[in-house]
Amino acid sequence: MSLTQQDWRRLRWPLVSLGAALILIGLLVSFADQYRQQHEMAMQTQQNLLNQARQKYQSSDIERDMIVQYLPQYNELLSGGFIGEERRIEWIETLRQIHAQHKLFSIDYKISLQEDYKPTFLGGLGNFTLHRSVMRLDMNLLHEGDLFTLLEGLRTQSTPFIVRDCALNRTYNTRISMDNLNANLKASCEIDWLTLRDPQLSVTK
Repeated sequence: MSLTQQDWRRLRWPLVSLGAALILIGLLVSFADQYRQQHEMAMQTQQNLLNQARQKYQSSDIERDMIVQYLPQYNELLSGGFIGEERRIEWIETLRQIHAQHKLFSIDYKISLQEDYKPTFLGGLGNFTLHRSVMRLDMNLLHEGDLFTLLEGLRTQSTPFIVRDCALNRTYNTRISMDNLNANLKASCEIDWLTLRDPQLSVTK
């Protein structure tokens, strides 16, 4: 069956309407798809924000628990002088007290300037920075026990330190006195006084 020109004239407006409807439907489908994509992106963004908020909340709980757990140890290290500024005056005073208490021979000391310290055996300090001040000790000893007495006294009464090196040499006395004890050994030691710097303490000052 073939359509005549008159039939095409009759169908022209219905076909135009059908084409317009198809175009409109296509536009609506495209708009709906774009709206769906934008809505999904907005939902994903909100979900990411929600996840970040949850992580921050959980992190704050963990940090709070860590603070509660380690605050006593932190305060102890802070009051003991390990955290904060170096206390070389207290180190020297402790050295003098030990010398007088145990009646040791004369002790010569020298402390170098403080410097950054990054030992390979220590890591994970976070924002803290470790510093050291090298003290050189030269002293006469009656016997090896005097050196151990001095180091043990420093360990129990002062901030942490590391004995870097110690050399013992025998001294030969040509004069023998029955009234006074003579030194039999001479020790030369280098120790690293350690100080941990908290950046938050520096900011608050």
